[in-house]
Amino acid sequence: MAGIGPLTQDWEPVVIRKKAPTAAAKKDEKVVNAARRAGAEIESVKKSNAGTNRAASSSTSLNTRKLDEETENLAHDRVPTELKKAIMHARMEKKLTQAQLAQLINEKPQIIQEYESGKAIPNQQIIGKLERALGAKLRANSYRNLQDDI
Repeated sequence: MAGIGPLTQDWEPVVIRKKAPTAAAKKDEKVVNAARRAGAEIESVKKSNAGTNRAASSSTSLNTRKLDEETENLAHDRVPTELKKAIMHARMEKKLTQAQLAQLINEKPQIIQEYESGKAIPNQQIIGKLERALGAKLRANSYRNLQDDI
């Protein structure tokens, strides 16, 4: 390199500029105050629904009125008394605890407790498992009871 000649710089100068401010940055309080001090024009627009939840509340008033007018009592069916007594009786005859019966049908002990207390919502699959595990017909009594309720 020493024998080639004088070294010269052929690079172009690089100018680094900041990005133009985004819309959110233009609305910043500091930027607006600086523009006021500089004497620039500032435009302000009042939004009609700003700070209110008017759009959401108008549609819910119709729904709440419909709900208020609704008089039908909606509730899930519960285990009939005959079914829960039949489950308890068949389980006692087999000399099983609730936990043992639950293990036989691969369910949680809480499920058996809910069925025997009448709090469970009847599930035909679980009732079928109980019938097979206990060797007793449980649905015949419950179907008669459900037909009587209707």
